[in-house]
Amino acid sequence: MTDQASTADMENADIPGKPTAASRTTLSHIMTHSDTNLLGTVHGGVIMKLVDDAAGAVAGRHSGGPAVTASMDEMAFLEPVRVGDLVHVKAQVNWTGRTSMEVGVRVLAERWNESAPATQVGSAYLVFAAVDADGKPRRVPPVVPETDRDRRRYQEAQIRRTHRLARRRAIMELREKRAAEGYED
Repeated sequence: MTDQASTADMENADIPGKPTAASRTTLSHIMTHSDTNLLGTVHGGVIMKLVDDAAGAVAGRHSGGPAVTASMDEMAFLEPVRVGDLVHVKAQVNWTGRTSMEVGVRVLAERWNESAPATQVGSAYLVFAAVDADGKPRRVPPVVPETDRDRRRYQEAQIRRTHRLARRRAIMELREKRAAEGYED
C-alpha cells in the first residue's frame, strides 16, 4: 500500500466501507443507425457516452450522491461495434481516495438476434469526484475489494493514480520552468 493510499484509507476510516459489488452495474443498449459514424460502425463518442453514463451511475451509487467526471484516464477500442449489436457496459469502483473514485468499465457487444457470447470491444478507466449540493468535494466511503480480481483492480488503480499525479506534477513543473524562462503559452 502506498503512503497516498494509506492516508486516504485513514481519512475515510470513520466512513463505513462498501463492497465492490454494492455499486457494480451493467448498462445495455441496442445500437441503431443513428449511432453510426461515416464508416458505418458505431461512433466512438456514442460508446464513450455509454461508458460515462455507466461509470457515473456506479460512482453515484458508491458515494451515495452526486459525482462528476474528473477525467477519463484511458479509453481503448478493441473491436468495432455495428448496428444491431447489443452493447453491455459493465462498471465498478476499483479504488477510492478521500473524495475521488476510479471506475473501471468493460464494454461488450453481441448480436441482438444471435446466441453467441458477447465479446469485449472496449475498456476505460474514469475518475469521478463526489460533490455536495454546492459542487464542493465530499468524502466517499472506502471501497472494499471482495475477490482476487477486485484486489488486483484496486492495486492497478493505485498505480494509475500514481502515474496521473506524476504526469500532472511534471507538466506543472515544465510550465513553471518555461514561464520563468520568459515563454508565454
